[in-house]
Amino acid sequence: MKSAQSVAGAVTSGKPLLLVAACALVDVDGRVLMCQRPEGKTLAGLWEFPGGKLEPGETPEACLIRELKEELGIEVAAACLAPFVFASHGYEAFHLLMPLYLCRRWEGTPRPLEHPQIRWVRPSNMDELPTPPADAPLVAYLRDFL
Repeated sequence: MKSAQSVAGAVTSGKPLLLVAACALVDVDGRVLMCQRPEGKTLAGLWEFPGGKLEPGETPEACLIRELKEELGIEVAAACLAPFVFASHGYEAFHLLMPLYLCRRWEGTPRPLEHPQIRWVRPSNMDELPTPPADAPLVAYLRDFL
């Protein structure tokens, strides 16, 4: 029989946990907005969902409201953010926990304020864009759900 310490050791990575909130903006045609990561950032050129790191004491919803305004220039109400699924992925230097929210209502027109490009993509075509490893399972869930 294993001790509690050895069992705990089997499920801990020793890496810092990074909490990031992401949002799948879905337009009236059922397309999802994807953003290209800018040069100079890790995983540059790959396509991801808008969102970002939570600040200390910040909720995922508050983070998304802030990040969607900063990245895309749109206003989103917390009531319009629906928790959907999450990713748990171990990168070399940290372990990422990323809840993905769905949003179908916002004010303003999304524009790329922090990304070189944004693109509306049909869920069935999302596999054609290269994404970070943590986003790949989320793309599959969206394709099957939408």
